[in-house]
Amino acid sequence: VQLQASGGGLVQAGGSLRLSCAATGSILSINAMGWYRQAPGKQRELVAVITSGGSVNYSDSVKGRFTISRDNAKNTVYLQMNRLKPEDTAVYYCNAHIKTMTLYALDYWGKGTQVTVSS
Repeated sequence: VQLQASGGGLVQAGGSLRLSCAATGSILSINAMGWYRQAPGKQRELVAVITSGGSVNYSDSVKGRFTISRDNAKNTVYLQMNRLKPEDTAVYYCNAHIKTMTLYALDYWGKGTQVTVSS
């Protein structure tokens, strides 16, 4: 199983970016999918998570600005980021709890995509 994230880049404060993350491989089912971020010198933190049923949860710092969604048919999770702030600058990682054909469910991580917001 692999998670491939894309969509990061450099944007000015107030701008928008959309991240995508597709899961591929011998996937039986995917439960929660989410996005985490890690800024330089800081611990990785949860940004947003969405369950297979569509329930969502956001960190307080991004509520009202970011929207997480998923396409279950494509095994893909998205993060629409609006009104970006310099403090959103970080490497963004996607995460998914996946049950494979072996019937084991594990957490998988993407390699990360850099988001840089200039002031």
